[in-house]
Amino acid sequence: MGLTKRKIILPLVFLLVILSLLRVLKVAISSSPFSSTRLVLNTVVPPTIRLKPIRDTVLTQKEIQFLYDIILQKSPCNLLVFGLEEQYLKLPTVNGGGSTVFLEDRPEKLKKTKGGANGKWVYRVEYKTYAKNAYKLLKHARSHSSCYPHSGITTIVSKCKLALTELPEDVLKTKWDVIVVDGPDGDGPESPGRMGSIFMAGALARAGNRTNVVVHDVDRMIEKWFSWEFLCEENLVSSKGRFWNFRIPRKINNHSSKFCSV
Repeated sequence: MGLTKRKIILPLVFLLVILSLLRVLKVAISSSPFSSTRLVLNTVVPPTIRLKPIRDTVLTQKEIQFLYDIILQKSPCNLLVFGLEEQYLKLPTVNGGGSTVFLEDRPEKLKKTKGGANGKWVYRVEYKTYAKNAYKLLKHARSHSSCYPHSGITTIVSKCKLALTELPEDVLKTKWDVIVVDGPDGDGPESPGRMGSIFMAGALARAGNRTNVVVHDVDRMIEKWFSWEFLCEENLVSSKGRFWNFRIPRKINNHSSKFCSV
């Protein structure tokens, strides 16, 4: 009798163990990251929604100090800034006794500050080149003589598509000591990109005397491409965070078709 009970109990125990294992396995599969991934991949984004990266406009303390130090080395000086982030509002004070000019395309930013005081001037600009066209514009600049360094880029009659011919005449004629490029936003393919501002910074810097050009957001592709093309690797003297600092020598060879020597 005892042997018969043992024969019945053992299969029951075995069956219960198998059922328990199957239940645990089912729970594990349902909570697996592969299951979640499959759901995400099968999710369709409506065509009217465009995923746009969010630009972090806040400079770190090390970045802002890096910029202050560059300006202080030349202050009082002529300082040109593409962009008008809130942290830049202190730059006229850092450049005490000098002239500080801001170029901004967003009306909401312009409302926060006024020019004409303490050597600070603010101009609204309009950018007509968009980030999605960056590569085409780079090819245009390489192949059209109107974009060559000696072709009068810093005039209102330039035919180069990257030239910002609508900048105020005072901006085009001034010999700048420091140029900061942090505008326009360039944070999506449909947004105005920084192709023109980096290109113009390179052209204006070559009319100065060892002008520093400081470019922000160099972790992004357009900023890298155009900095290497028009500011040149051989001119890169320092960096901090998302800033690159170039020191541009005055252009001596007026017949060169390239901005860089290598």
